[in-house]
Amino acid sequence: MIDFHIHSTFSDGELIPAEIVRRAEAIGYKALAVTDHADHSNIDLIIPRIVKVFREIQPYTNVVLIPGIELTHVPPEIIPELSKEARKLGAQIVIVHGETLVEPVKKGTNAAAIQSDIDILAHPGLISEEEVKEAADRGIYLEITARKGHSLSNGHVVKLAKKYSAQLVINTDSHSPGDLISNDFACKILKGAGLSDIEVEGVFRNMEEIARRKSA
Repeated sequence: MIDFHIHSTFSDGELIPAEIVRRAEAIGYKALAVTDHADHSNIDLIIPRIVKVFREIQPYTNVVLIPGIELTHVPPEIIPELSKEARKLGAQIVIVHGETLVEPVKKGTNAAAIQSDIDILAHPGLISEEEVKEAADRGIYLEITARKGHSLSNGHVVKLAKKYSAQLVINTDSHSPGDLISNDFACKILKGAGLSDIEVEGVFRNMEEIARRKSA
């Protein structure tokens, strides 16, 4: 399993980064990113600490560790600016908390995220066709999520991604140890969202390619 959306105690997760790494390693993870929730109030505190702890832990694990961040409920107008700041601080994976069906994310967040320097638009809810087309053109990945609630729109995201050849990833959005999943279960989630076996393999290849690029 590869997972680019995990939260630690630096935001609303239950585990410190070292325990996340160990628990993921124990169930066979190959790579992961810690992407805690951030806005202007805490981004400069979180990213340098994730960078530091991953640098210290990496020699002692086979799991590829990638520092990241999830820009969350940020006004759409300032997402471009904050994504650039995240890169400067050392985030290798930048995610934006998309317009999920189960939270009052401000309308326009998906569009602003797709036009910014990010890697993944997380749980984008009822994303529009125009936004999916632009994500495909800009090489931004759309997330299929294992998280309850956020996963309600997985089928919609898959349908439009297939129509416009947008690239997909699967993440857990883990907040607790029980949220981490196996590769087999990730495969079932992807199939349940409407992907064929060949398309599922393509998602896993996307994950491997991102891990390779971000860890180089």
